[in-house]
Amino acid sequence: MFKQFTVIPAIDLKGGEVVRLMRGEMARATVYSRDPATVAREFEAQGAELVHVVDLDGAIAGEPRNLEAIRAIRDAVKCAVDVSGGLRTIESVRAAFASGAGFVSIGSAAILNPSLLSQACSEFPNRVIGSVDARDGRLAIKGWVEKSALTIEDAIARFKGAGVAAVTVTDIARDGAETGVDIQRMAALAERGGVNLIASGGIAKLDDLAALATRFTGGVVGVVVGRALYEHRFTLPEAIAAVR
Repeated sequence: MFKQFTVIPAIDLKGGEVVRLMRGEMARATVYSRDPATVAREFEAQGAELVHVVDLDGAIAGEPRNLEAIRAIRDAVKCAVDVSGGLRTIESVRAAFASGAGFVSIGSAAILNPSLLSQACSEFPNRVIGSVDARDGRLAIKGWVEKSALTIEDAIARFKGAGVAAVTVTDIARDGAETGVDIQRMAALAERGGVNLIASGGIAKLDDLAALATRFTGGVVGVVVGRALYEHRFTLPEAIAAVR
């Protein structure tokens, strides 16, 4: 994975439905589909190599809440599936893999319980992705509803030390807002942190993707795209073509 710049479509789950939030606010969720498996199948048919699945309910509850939908997605596609949201114990990490995850993304748990991150990376080498959610320069945890005292750089260093496959950095202020991505910031974090970085939040147009892809050799290995696809700003095939 990440042998070339990768466009990663997102499927955010709330109550078993595919939604997108506006700037991380659960109360501002737009429902796009009631059939996550069909959405995943369409993404794969359009060229997706990896699909990022977020259990929003799990992120708030602190344990997975949409495993049934995740299993349905796994049964529907052959491409890799990355699962995140509510993975705060090794048992929940194992449950996500048992439900068909090819990768898991761990965010809050790595901050609240560093030993979990180490254990997950040990049990599932090269299959754990760190998740850094940033609001106003600080980490947001527990479904983006609380802030941590750690900086973004602190968190990236922690993930690197544990041996994650990559780190996804989400700019919450831009997430779902289609206001554009902070390319310079993402590139700087990747270079200084010495990690494979996946950018997330704010993608609005194909130019955003093309610009990010030019930073591949500097460590920016992929991008998560959500609302722009669901709102038909561009198609997934167009996005993939833009980064080649």
